[in-house]
Amino acid sequence: MNITPPIEYEDATAEVRAIYDDIRATRGTDYINNVWKCFAHNPKLLRRTWESVKEVMGPGTLDPVVKEMIYLAVSISNNCGYCIASHSAGAQKAGMTDEMFGEVMDIVGMANENNKLVAGYRVPIDDVYLKVRGAD
Repeated sequence: MNITPPIEYEDATAEVRAIYDDIRATRGTDYINNVWKCFAHNPKLLRRTWESVKEVMGPGTLDPVVKEMIYLAVSISNNCGYCIASHSAGAQKAGMTDEMFGEVMDIVGMANENNKLVAGYRVPIDDVYLKVRGAD
């Protein structure tokens, strides 16, 4: 059940149309995903989210397929059906094969299971890992 109807281009404000235009230009398509159309009810959210996605998912050190597979893995873990569909398509477009998807699923399943087991057992972090950046 959709409680926030998508705002189509012709019904959008000038501010939202400008963001839609940027999405189209950046992605090289006339298609605007429903996520953006629903976020358009809050133009500040739409702009902020699009700018973040554009920066994070844009060119960088990681290959586009790796970025899409990471996003897909997190979406699977968070059970976000929309993002699973969207980033499965994005990953496939970027070059993810069926075999790569299988490995992503293996990693997602293993990581989720092990994370829950480690959290449940409250496993103390090894000192050697505390020297790694970002470890607590």
